[in-house]
Amino acid sequence: MATQLELAKQGIITSQMETAAAQEKLSPEFVRQMIAEGKVVIPSNPNHKSTIVPIGKGMRTKVNASIGTSSDIVDIEAECRKARAAQEEGADTLMELSVGGDLDEIRRRVLASTDLPVGTVPLYQAFCEAAKKYHSPNKLPEELLFEIIERQCEDGISFMAIHCGINMYTIERLKKQGYRYGGLVSKGGATMVGWMLSNNKENPLYEKFDRVVSILKKYDVVLSLGNGLRAGAIHDSSDRAQVQELIINCELSEEGQKMGCQMMVEGPGHIPLDEIEANIILQKRMSNDAPYYMLGPLPTDIGAGYDHITSAIGAASSARFGADLICYITPAEHLALPNEEDVRVGVRSTRLAAHIGDISKYKERRQRDMAMSKARRERRWDEQFDLALFGDEARKIRDSRTPELEDTCTMCGKFCALDNGNQYFEEDLKVGEKA
Repeated sequence: MATQLELAKQGIITSQMETAAAQEKLSPEFVRQMIAEGKVVIPSNPNHKSTIVPIGKGMRTKVNASIGTSSDIVDIEAECRKARAAQEEGADTLMELSVGGDLDEIRRRVLASTDLPVGTVPLYQAFCEAAKKYHSPNKLPEELLFEIIERQCEDGISFMAIHCGINMYTIERLKKQGYRYGGLVSKGGATMVGWMLSNNKENPLYEKFDRVVSILKKYDVVLSLGNGLRAGAIHDSSDRAQVQELIINCELSEEGQKMGCQMMVEGPGHIPLDEIEANIILQKRMSNDAPYYMLGPLPTDIGAGYDHITSAIGAASSARFGADLICYITPAEHLALPNEEDVRVGVRSTRLAAHIGDISKYKERRQRDMAMSKARRERRWDEQFDLALFGDEARKIRDSRTPELEDTCTMCGKFCALDNGNQYFEEDLKVGEKA
């Protein structure tokens, strides 16, 4: 089976490209060209019928929601509800990141619960199975890792975060800089580093990268090059270990594309607001504009309980400067396994942030905001609710505090600035509407 990348390079516009173009209000030829150049990907494993989600240059910034069990909480029904909640709230993709319970069953149940493209981190399952079977993740046989990657592809996973960019050289950078303030915060990255140091072996995902690509290509699964050494503290941001991994991932992205596999690059975790633009410029320059999947990002370390807001600030800036897919953060980040309400809040916050970034990046996409401004000026409430990203919530708040005058709100009541201003500019409003 040819991948979307291979077909695009042949000049073929697929049904997925047609759908993507219609969604984004772009020409099918533009979408095809961007895919052919490795600047756009469409996660679409034929083994799981999912919505078409184009990610990359010229596309709307997409939002990913992550769910999954932990070693403390295993509730498959809850994870399925979270998957449905993420889709209902408008997430574009979903990552199933379970590390507790029957991982094959959980993944398959989640896939059956959603139409979204679903991603995984196969290292999680590999190390969980090694710990269960051999009583230590460091005893993971290399062959089991590749077998699990194939198993998950067969189930219908559409994209995979695989930690190919960690190698002995990046670990050496980590040692020479004196480790980190925030330590290692990637479960897959930290466990792979432990496996390498315990076994004194190179990362097989790096060493046998061509084998990784060959498996994913069979199912047209997007390879998202995992950011296993991402910073878990703003003080660690842009350190030598993280930048070294980014360099390797950008190189691997180019190699994977040459082999016909759709590729994304991940980063950067915790990062000060003033470094976000530079981080994206580096990734885009070194990868020839490969799609960038941003994790968070979190521009401060002290927002626990409100990290969905912390990350929304970082996400808006990231979208503004060229990020293509944003992984949401929920209020439970750093504190607990997210519940269904956390998932809903996380998706909403990140969707809003992505929109803010997009209307800065693509100024022609401000029509909805302009329509909202006019509806608000004229106090057309039903139209405002239709235009709002979260119209049901907006309606609920208004209805809970009914104003005396129907066309105002209880914020201003009889002193409504819009009402008072409009009566003095009626003729000008008519001219403006005609223009």
